[in-house]
Amino acid sequence: VQADGTDGNCVTFVLHDEDHTLGNALRYMVMKNPDVEFCGYCITHPSESKINFRIQTRGALPAVEPFRKGLNDLMGVCQHVLNTFEVRLFLKSS
Repeated sequence: VQADGTDGNCVTFVLHDEDHTLGNALRYMVMKNPDVEFCGYCITHPSESKINFRIQTRGALPAVEPFRKGLNDLMGVCQHVLNTFEVRLFLKSS
């Protein structure tokens, strides 16, 4: 991950080896934060596997904070889905 931006509350993160799968899910999680004014991403080019992920916050909150929170929240959701799947799979096979 690279971060480009002169202002701490408006930063573009470059995520390498990623695509719409992470971009859209992460955008959804970050936008749930009321301190985020704008969040969006774009694929730089179809032949490149990287996305530009931009976050702009309200006030003095650094953009890296909702970025980290979004990633952590997304990991939590994914872990919950995996745990639920494994429990259902175990119950079905028993």
